[in-house]
Amino acid sequence: MTTFSRRGFLAASAAALAISQFPRTGSAQQHALDLRATSRTLDIDGKAATVWGLAGPPGQGLVLDPGQRFMVNLTNELPTPTLIHWHGQIPPNEQDGVPDMPMPMLAPGQMRGYDFVATPGTHWMHAHIPLQEMRLLAAPLIVRSPQDITGDRQEVTMFLHDFAFKSPEEVMEEITGGHSSGGHASMGHGEMSGNRMPQMDQSAMPGMDHGSMPMAGMEMDLNDYNWDAYLANDRTLSDPEVVRVERGGRVLLRVINASAATVFWVDTGAVDARLVAVDGHAVQPVKGSRFGIAMGQRLDMEIDLSGSGAWPMLALREGARERTGLILATAGADTAKIGSTADEEAAAFDTDLSQELQLVARDPLPPRALQRSHMVMLGGGMQPYRWTINGRTWGEHVPVTARTGERVEIMFHNMSMMGHPMHLHGHVFQVVEINGKRIDGARRDTVFVPPMAMVTVALDAGEAARWMLHCHHMPHLETGMMTEFAVAA
Repeated sequence: MTTFSRRGFLAASAAALAISQFPRTGSAQQHALDLRATSRTLDIDGKAATVWGLAGPPGQGLVLDPGQRFMVNLTNELPTPTLIHWHGQIPPNEQDGVPDMPMPMLAPGQMRGYDFVATPGTHWMHAHIPLQEMRLLAAPLIVRSPQDITGDRQEVTMFLHDFAFKSPEEVMEEITGGHSSGGHASMGHGEMSGNRMPQMDQSAMPGMDHGSMPMAGMEMDLNDYNWDAYLANDRTLSDPEVVRVERGGRVLLRVINASAATVFWVDTGAVDARLVAVDGHAVQPVKGSRFGIAMGQRLDMEIDLSGSGAWPMLALREGARERTGLILATAGADTAKIGSTADEEAAAFDTDLSQELQLVARDPLPPRALQRSHMVMLGGGMQPYRWTINGRTWGEHVPVTARTGERVEIMFHNMSMMGHPMHLHGHVFQVVEINGKRIDGARRDTVFVPPMAMVTVALDAGEAARWMLHCHHMPHLETGMMTEFAVAA
């Protein structure tokens, strides 16, 4: 029997009204929700910026009840064709939201209906067109579980973006123009940056195209563009969102990294958190106050607040001083001004995969004999700005293959000097090996593969169709770092 405390009742009531400032939508009724790809205006440190977004009723994003189907009518109100991918969901392939794979983009003014069983957890949705995602055409997609309804906690979403006043086309021109000088994250706008990586022996690392083979003594590049602003729920720290919380309450902080090209550390400051889920899938709780999150990934963290006060939840750009975030505060608490730059640069994220090694799935894949395995080589470099999978870019790619129902392992072997968050559509995989060490790791849909690392994931091949497999760093994707996971019947 479930007993509701006063705190639990208040938390459930608050969650029924809002998750942070993102909307609660729908009810047990199975009727289609309206979602609009549209433009909007943000205030970025006092300067107006026109961006794109996904407006549900009544604001950015969607939240579904336990058991509620994903029934959505998507209308394109933008002046250009678009299509939305439901990141973390497993829809029928024709509803997956990749242009011409197999459905065409939505023309301006066109509407298309979607209807499939929703996967619970912290997910998101975004244009599967890199330059459009760089215009902030993305929003949270939260599918609540029965445990969320009965849980004694208030739900708060933190949606992270990087932002430039320049157009995505101008940003890509700067990035691909080869402005790298091998320096560090304090370099000027549009230039490359990197942190020194120890010299490594590549003599036993075959299979890469020579143009992308790293050489001893090269630097690891963390950030290949310095953005104008870093946003949490569309706001900077000059005017952060303040979320009112109950004195002594428990918070479930859902963090979504929707940035185009920025890895963040999420820092809970003076209060410890328990990491309880990644990419919408439960893990054995891991206690800490700083967890990293790559592009496309999600973190669910439980935080117990003591007494009254204000608690900044900060997102720190890896290898740099910039930061963003929001503030949890009880009624009447003072919220001190927080600068948008820290005193020190944040470290590089998980270069040794120590965070990933700590994660253990609470819902692991059932044991089965392995039927197919692939090694997928990740390569590329800054000059020329070309990023590859198995030495090829999209259009010249060779699919990674499987048959429906097969147990498949894919080893990602990164031979480049940048980390790559690798996302597979239409499937949930489990991390089963890191740098040769077998583990019972997290279940995910996006895994970060740092330079020179090897990460193996296992999955059961799903619907017979062409599913995208790509890097979720948008400039990498824009320049062709994508292949397909081709599943045959």
